[in-house]
Amino acid sequence: MATTLIAGGTVVSSTGRGAADVLVDGEQIAAVLQPGSSLLGSDLRASVDRVVDATGKYVFPGGIDAHTHMEMPFGGTNASDTFETGTRAAAWGGTTTIVDFVVQYPDQNVLDQYRLWHEKAAGNCAIDYGFHQILSDVQDASLTAMDELIDEGVTSFKLFMAYKGVFLSDDGQILRAFQKGASNGAMMMMHAENGGIIDVLVQQALARGETTPFFHGTTRPWQAEEEATHRAIMIAHLTGVPLYVVHVSAKQAVAQIAAARDFGLNVFGETCPQYLYLSLEEQLGARSDEWGDFEGAKWVCSTPLRARADGHQDHMWQALRTNDIQMVSTDHCPFCMKGQKDMGLGDFSKIPNGIGSVEHRMDLLYQGVVDGRLTLERFVEITSTTPARMFGMYGRKGVIQPGADADLVVYDPNGHTTIGVDATHHMNMDYSAWEGFEIDGHVDTVLSRGKVIVDETGYVGSKGDGRYIKRGLSQYLI
Repeated sequence: MATTLIAGGTVVSSTGRGAADVLVDGEQIAAVLQPGSSLLGSDLRASVDRVVDATGKYVFPGGIDAHTHMEMPFGGTNASDTFETGTRAAAWGGTTTIVDFVVQYPDQNVLDQYRLWHEKAAGNCAIDYGFHQILSDVQDASLTAMDELIDEGVTSFKLFMAYKGVFLSDDGQILRAFQKGASNGAMMMMHAENGGIIDVLVQQALARGETTPFFHGTTRPWQAEEEATHRAIMIAHLTGVPLYVVHVSAKQAVAQIAAARDFGLNVFGETCPQYLYLSLEEQLGARSDEWGDFEGAKWVCSTPLRARADGHQDHMWQALRTNDIQMVSTDHCPFCMKGQKDMGLGDFSKIPNGIGSVEHRMDLLYQGVVDGRLTLERFVEITSTTPARMFGMYGRKGVIQPGADADLVVYDPNGHTTIGVDATHHMNMDYSAWEGFEIDGHVDTVLSRGKVIVDETGYVGSKGDGRYIKRGLSQYLI
């Protein structure tokens, strides 16, 4: 088995940093050593198969994006990234594990869908992957399937309070699923928006002739997110199940999560890069010669972008610092403008909802370190260590220690990254939501289970390098 020494770098964990060399033997980390030390009296640099010079650079545990939608069927089309293209793009950006969502629409068999997602991913992924399971039709068979999936390493289940006729579960169905989760140890996940309110507001807006992408955001107000978040928390409190609220965008929803945590409940929240950096005002002002005011469709996602004037973005950064929000995922659900997003020309409700960010999450969060919004240790915590703990992978993933998978990122703080379709973009999209963003740092080398898959020449991995991760129960509960 090949051996690699990452030498001369600063190893960063969620609790500290220090100069250290990392010895990799095969797929695992063998040792974390003081710089220049020998192992069993040998000269490590001379005895290993490969030396990666990390002088002046950081060594992070590989990023974990716990919320992606590769090849997701939605709104009459499919997310434009396949497992092959999406995981390769993730590798470019320093993400070495994703947790993707198995989709179940009403009347589809949960276990059949789980097997279908394995068929899509197996042999195609550049990095390791796990699955969450979406439940849209909570029937007796769905509840039985939850127990079976726990044994398969799918230990988290997502429900929706929006998208009537597509994903929405009523409160009684949510209650039953939460009761099952409380009995088998699952983490229950919630898309928290009041779908009934949103549907009426959408109908009213279209009737008034308000058809452009900007109105996607105004018809999904923060009140609909706060109310649904509170309702999900109350059902979780009633049943005793741990609850993870996905893609939190409104500061009022954060307040509901923080209050529940202060009360001692196992309630957690994620946010996404778009809710840290992008805003409704910028979406309104987006125009181009090609698309006119439909340019704003590039940033249509759910939950929507929020008004910067109301302080949502600054509050999200604060919530990350105070651990009122525990981690950052992408909700990577990419669609092209031509042939996909443009299905909503003249009717914003027909725009496929989603933004592609799997390639850029680590860079965007590192810029938060540069800007003084996060410490370097907190950066590692929210991008790698907490996702591993939250979703039952810690010890194998999310940490640099002997016995862990050798998922490692060598990051150059003196490097520079320009984000854009023609600059660093490797996702299967015809635009970038992050066009023109400048990052004061650069991913130099990426290892996935000991294999270098990105180096100074670019992507050097292979289709099929990634393996399925059978996850355990959450390791983050209080």
